[in-house]
Amino acid sequence: MAYSELVKNFEKVRAYMREFYVYGFKNRKEYDAKSARTYDDERRRIESWLGDYMRFTQTPEGKRVFLSVNSRTTQNNPFYKAWKAKSFTDGDITLHFILFDILHSPEIMKTLSELVEEIDKYSEGDISFDESTIRKKLKEYTVEGIIEVHKQGRKVLYSRAADTDISALSDVIDFFSEAAPCGVIGSFLSDKQIEHQNIFSFKHHYITQAMDSDILAELFSAIAEKRYVTADYFGKHSNVSYTLKLVPLKIYISSQNGRQNLIAFHEKANRLNSYRLDYMSNIKQEEVCPGFEKFRQKLSKAESHMWGVNCRQRPNALEHVEFEIKIADNEEYIIRRLEREKRCGRIEKIDEHRYLFIADVYDTAEMTPWIRTFISRITKLNFSNRTIENRFKEDILEMYRIYGLDGGDTL
Repeated sequence: MAYSELVKNFEKVRAYMREFYVYGFKNRKEYDAKSARTYDDERRRIESWLGDYMRFTQTPEGKRVFLSVNSRTTQNNPFYKAWKAKSFTDGDITLHFILFDILHSPEIMKTLSELVEEIDKYSEGDISFDESTIRKKLKEYTVEGIIEVHKQGRKVLYSRAADTDISALSDVIDFFSEAAPCGVIGSFLSDKQIEHQNIFSFKHHYITQAMDSDILAELFSAIAEKRYVTADYFGKHSNVSYTLKLVPLKIYISSQNGRQNLIAFHEKANRLNSYRLDYMSNIKQEEVCPGFEKFRQKLSKAESHMWGVNCRQRPNALEHVEFEIKIADNEEYIIRRLEREKRCGRIEKIDEHRYLFIADVYDTAEMTPWIRTFISRITKLNFSNRTIENRFKEDILEMYRIYGLDGGDTL
């Protein structure tokens, strides 16, 4: 079968894009999950969307393909192009345009039988649509908000929904599309604007999360309706998925790396846990959860000791973290930064130049990248998790060795 850019199942595309661009692009020989023919077809499909951002290099193992995006010059997330490639049958696309040619203005209202009759006249016998097909299409468009339903006595009338003028919101939509969860919605709206230039650029532009937009949208909907979900989940170091039934409670999005995590209650395991969205697939909403508010309260309590997404509540699980910093006379901005970024921690003033940061958290390891940013000012360090403390100090000593500083100061 000839290669086609259009897609029916986005989950398949998502899997390939994740394998190619998020976890590292494999060459043709290394990718053994599917046949070489399938690999070539999917690579060419993705290349048709992202060709302007693809680069090539030759290695002893063969040609490597990778993605290169310069955030200073790229204002629009290139991964959104994947969401705009859809597959339609000849009947789908024909019915769509005939229907909106008839309902070309919001003032025109037609019954189902009137639409069936007029659609038959348009098609002139080349292709026919039965009443059931047209009714299903109208129902689909009604759910999407494209078609409106009106009742006049016993008659049901259909009309095209009125367009909304969004020209005054151009900059708002552009910012939303690049910075907000499910920003692909904003990208679709931006496409409707003629000759409009995006004025935003981003130092940290987390573009790959676009591939998880459908997962995120389903989870947001389930949270709003307080429903269970089932999902296929891949382990961190496994290619085998297993099915989970969860109560989704909140989405956490990292400002450091853009990673998206679901915090959910796993009733079978009787605990809160976090799940990476890029490891999830085939989300299905299930029945309403009667204990939803109870689980949200449980999460609120856990958040008082969560630095990142680790929310495991075990007996005596809290780990104590303390570090003392020393600042110069003109470095009050350091303390302001501590106050701004302290999350569940607290700050105690020792004297004019020394301050103590204290926190009790579920996972000290989540804090260490942030603590490292204060290395030049840390004078004392005390973690109840000695393994993490020793590793932290060893990393500093290794840095000293790399830079030839002969051990530096003692913490």
